Amino acid sequence: MIFKSEEETYCWAKEFARTLKPGDMVAMYGNLGAGKTVMSRGICAGLGFTGTVCSPTYTILHEYPNDPPIFHFDLYRLEGGADINEVGMDPDYLSSGISLIEWPERLDDTSGITHTVKIKILSETEREITLE
Repeated sequence: MIFKSEEETYCWAKEFARTLKPGDMVAMYGNLGAGKTVMSRGICAGLGFTGTVCSPTYTILHEYPNDPPIFHFDLYRLEGGADINEVGMDPDYLSSGISLIEWPERLDDTSGITHTVKIKILSETEREITLE
């Protein structure tokens, strides 16, 4: 799918969110500036969260109070090969909510991922998004 603006990406993510259920883990791949945080904002809005959503780059995890809870990870600052438990990703705890993971390639094991979103920059405003 090709989106020509942040608004189109946001709206698609909002609709995609309606397919998610507790325990789902959404891995978002893309270069810096590709739109992973825009995608996260749209997913959170689609799940009914009305607060501010920003990339948790320095804290690694933001937990948004919602029903179901939303766990927003940004693993950019981690070295490759990070252990999922070391970054606060306890599978039992996360099963109660929906996890959004920016920079999942930093993890040593991505076997718990239920949805993969790949964002490719085509131009300053256009993005190609693939959902697996």
